Amino acid sequence: MATKTKTKKKALSIKLISGMAKADVRQTKVLAALGLRRSKATVEHDDSAIIKGMLRKVSHLVEVSENK
Repeated sequence: MATKTKTKKKALSIKLISGMAKADVRQTKVLAALGLRRSKATVEHDDSAIIKGMLRKVSHLVEVSENK
């Protein structure tokens, strides 16, 4: 029988580096969906295609680093 191997997903640490005043309405909604509510806030999410797409929309407002 085949055995399942558990793979560890990489975590992304996302930090809001500038305020949301520079963001338009769509970008504000993306930041809220990511859990970033105020300037200098930091959240962690699993590395997935959905999160990467969201980060691409607000790349000028956030700083991303990979956690292992």
